[in-house]
Amino acid sequence: MDSRRLLRISATALAAAGLILSGCTGGSDAAAPVGPGSGSARPVASPSPSPEALRKYYEQKPAWRECGVSGFQCATLRAPLDYAKPDGPEVRLAVSRVRASGPGERIGSLLVNPGGPGGSAVDYLQGYAGIGYPEPVRARYDMVAVDPRGVGRSEPVDCLTGPEMDAYTQVDQTPDDTAEVNALAASFKRFAAGCRKRTGAVLPHVSTVETARDMDILRAVLGDRKLHYVGASYGTFLGATYAELFPGRVGRLVLDGAMDPSLSALDLNRDQTAGFETAFRAFAADCVTRPDCPLGTGSPEAAGEALKSFFRATDAEPVPTGEDRALGESLATTGVIAAMYDEGAWPQLREALTRAIGGEGSALLALADSYYEREPDGSYANLMFANAAVNCLDLPPAYRDPAAARRAAPSFDEASPVFGTGLAWAALNCTYWPSPATGRPHRITAEGAAPILVVGTTRDPATPYKWAEALADQLSSGTLLTYEGDGHTAYGRGSDCVDTAINTYLLEGTPPPAGKRCS
Repeated sequence: MDSRRLLRISATALAAAGLILSGCTGGSDAAAPVGPGSGSARPVASPSPSPEALRKYYEQKPAWRECGVSGFQCATLRAPLDYAKPDGPEVRLAVSRVRASGPGERIGSLLVNPGGPGGSAVDYLQGYAGIGYPEPVRARYDMVAVDPRGVGRSEPVDCLTGPEMDAYTQVDQTPDDTAEVNALAASFKRFAAGCRKRTGAVLPHVSTVETARDMDILRAVLGDRKLHYVGASYGTFLGATYAELFPGRVGRLVLDGAMDPSLSALDLNRDQTAGFETAFRAFAADCVTRPDCPLGTGSPEAAGEALKSFFRATDAEPVPTGEDRALGESLATTGVIAAMYDEGAWPQLREALTRAIGGEGSALLALADSYYEREPDGSYANLMFANAAVNCLDLPPAYRDPAAARRAAPSFDEASPVFGTGLAWAALNCTYWPSPATGRPHRITAEGAAPILVVGTTRDPATPYKWAEALADQLSSGTLLTYEGDGHTAYGRGSDCVDTAINTYLLEGTPPPAGKRCS
């Protein structure tokens, strides 16, 4: 939704790459037979226990208390750690809400999720959605958020210390020789081992399927017969998964910046790489018309070559930043990618590149730090840790080994001459994950669900527009709303046409007509 928060979709590796990128989210060069030819595969999940076995969770009564910003309440939701063992250990999930403000009849609860995976929904609610959503929506819905298991305040995944994460983000993502390949693989192994050691029993149980089941418990606890939901980026996959599991309980679902659940991790990563190229070309086309463009005033293609030259230069000799961390190629690339999520960041990127090309890298480093959610004291939020943990459970890894990444790199370079090589190697991280994947790529139809609104942005960097087209086509009740524009997601980003269509759907239950396009 509010892409100024740089919440992206999936993947830890460039650690970046939009979060849905980065290795964790991808397909498979090797593991199980996944890919376009296996679109009918179903997610692998534990057998569902009987409703009676889960009664204590569905009938729990959370103790709400005032918290955070004035007007917000918080509570703790209990859920089984393993749904196949509902009498076993539990997880405790952080929930927040702000009650409907009126006037008008209350519709119910509206659950929001900002994406990631790994973005704190509670922070998003209290910092934006609960006060920034359109007033007519807030008037008739209790605005609600739950930090998914493994995220934020809900049994958070932990992997590395601050200094260890600093080292991880600086490892060369475009290895030139065997030694650099080995160093990159070793960094992913250390990351995975750290997650296993520091997180423990929760690590194998943070999948999207389990989080969707948690959402249904929350729906019941809130007293709602149907789930009303707005999910952005990865949140669209979470919402679609809920619809697949509980089609009869679907209320009004908005899936903004949609993912295509039928794709393998390899295909997801490669498609997202192409999405970042599309976004960069839009930035470059604008940049070269401006006198302050640090990439020249020629063509967008020439600007891309200039950026690649800058990346190569930082690979050979990192740029000083005024602190212990110099700006090498990996951090420089992450800083540029961070600015692709919102065209409002383009002026900041022009200035940061100008300074970095001139020998002072602090501004571009600050963009990279915002992407990683690194605090001024050197600590990191839980975002990247949870991102890897969820993605590596949801799909088999993109590659069996580094040799597979090397073979895939040319196709990534074709998808993005600017970012391709780095994002190809970033997809190696789930190769070493300690918990086997429990999901598989598959089409989601959600037969029997009420109308679901899917939203796609034509030049979205992190969730390419064709993913929204694919998800809307898969869903038996899906309707596609198109935003012809730049940036990640569409709702609340300045298009009255988009906002009116979504607000009407949330308030009246009527989706826009098929083929509706906004600019």
